Amino acid sequence: MDPENIRPIQCDMLDPEAVANLPQLAIDAFGGLDIVVNNAGIAPAGKFLEQDDQLWNEVMAINVTAPAILSRAAGRHMAEQGSGKIINIASTSGILGKAALVAYSSSKGAMLQFTKALAAEWAPLNIQVNAIAPGAFETDAQSAVLESPEILKRRLSKIPARRMGDSEEMATLVCYLASGLSNFVTGSVFVIDGGESSKL
Repeated sequence: MDPENIRPIQCDMLDPEAVANLPQLAIDAFGGLDIVVNNAGIAPAGKFLEQDDQLWNEVMAINVTAPAILSRAAGRHMAEQGSGKIINIASTSGILGKAALVAYSSSKGAMLQFTKALAAEWAPLNIQVNAIAPGAFETDAQSAVLESPEILKRRLSKIPARRMGDSEEMATLVCYLASGLSNFVTGSVFVIDGGESSKL
């Protein structure tokens, strides 16, 4: 990608006004807006009985409310131009739930239903809304697992493919959903987890 076509912008996802302004910043920089990928998220681990309301609210604000605000702000422009793509990065935890990640699992489950409901509402506007539910990927978020051979072995034993996903595999799926090839695909959830959630 040409570096001239990249505009990094810092945004506090807990600031609703700042989030709502993001689409206009993109429009001002590039003259339009066709694709939104809602990828920001936090996943604080811990026993639910020991967590407070502030943590719950923060997870919901970043993982659910911010994507909703951003999608609505972008959707107004997309509706006017007659096309657009919203891609929500959820998680297999939003499908199955995961102990010690109750708030995170709940927020990602909400994102899946947000995706389906919004897809139904915006399909007549020619705006496609889809979600990706990844399992374990080799990212910084998995550093504690990747750095311990013993923990990594246990983690991989739960994945039928016996490996974690690569970022390029995720990128390819995102590119498909962002392209014209997916114009008849909306309201779908694409699970990419090496078979873990299906228990092959």
